[in-house]
Amino acid sequence: MTSTPTAQLSDLGVSIWLDDLSRDRITSGGLAALITDRNVVGVTTNPTIFAAALATGTTYDAQIRELAAAGTDVTQAVFEITTDDVAAASDIFATVSASTNGRDGRVSIEVEPGLAHDAAGTIAQAQQLWKKVGRPNAMIKIPATVEGLAAITETIAAGISVNVTLIFSLERHRAVIDAYLAGLEKAHAAGIDLSTIHSVASFFVSRVDTEIDKRLVEIGTHEALALKSKAGIANARLAYEVFEQAFATDRAAALLAAGANVQRPLWASTGVKDPSLPDTLYVTELAVAHTVNTMPEKTLQATFDHGVITGDLVSGSYDGARAVLASLDELGISYDEVTALLEKEGVEKFIVSWNELLDTVSAALEAAR
Repeated sequence: MTSTPTAQLSDLGVSIWLDDLSRDRITSGGLAALITDRNVVGVTTNPTIFAAALATGTTYDAQIRELAAAGTDVTQAVFEITTDDVAAASDIFATVSASTNGRDGRVSIEVEPGLAHDAAGTIAQAQQLWKKVGRPNAMIKIPATVEGLAAITETIAAGISVNVTLIFSLERHRAVIDAYLAGLEKAHAAGIDLSTIHSVASFFVSRVDTEIDKRLVEIGTHEALALKSKAGIANARLAYEVFEQAFATDRAAALLAAGANVQRPLWASTGVKDPSLPDTLYVTELAVAHTVNTMPEKTLQATFDHGVITGDLVSGSYDGARAVLASLDELGISYDEVTALLEKEGVEKFIVSWNELLDTVSAALEAAR
């Protein structure tokens, strides 16, 4: 019997993390089943995911009533609800974490998106979330804004594992790796066991295509249209080259020799937005060892059902990827402008989702009272 596509990805060195979490998934056994049935070895969350989870079903009702009876305000209620979910999910993945020495079995929870440009606030909340979840296989998500870079360094320096999110540009990816290495150096100087610190760099894929394809259609020439849906994969492949180069330096080698772990690239935003594209595009084309692919359930199921895994399609693809970005530049599409816009929009979208989450919980608390 041939192995499934998700098992083939795992054998290739790709860690499959589910980009979704809800209490219903936890309590129904559905999340645990994905470990055995779909090779899922981690979970990521964000304000949008929690907003959707809280808006449906009844699995949060009992806790909402308890929080309402205690007079808990809405911000603290959200903190309690989301950290409880992450702690419970972390327990489900504890065996995976143990068997991979903490490399996988990770469950990520994000700092409030309104803190994206507040380094001190991010550092403080990262420590609060880490302490409240209280699980060694949790991971704190920090956005890769300019201000976020300092927060990444200080959070890593405190021995806290970090999922760096909202990375769009190669330049920012380099800065994120530098922030991680700086944090490891501080942790090492403080006597912290570097082997206990893990990090991933979440590089967003489909959103790059969505924005650039819109501009290519506006140009409308044959040359422009021939580049549709190529930028996201090219950008991600070059991010992998950045990863390879950064962890081959003497600086990184010294830290790795001291027990540190590499900061793996994580492919985020891997659900296909253009229905004309193969629904497994951002999985199969970015299959390469030492990466994480965080998939919405729809993408996960599509990959399991009909994904065709043909091996490593990233290593050695860098010249072709550079040619794609060069062609976009020749057409007048500014890479720097696009990636800056996507970061700005990414933070804004998460703030909107966070406010929706607060509104949902506020209404539930009021109804319970």
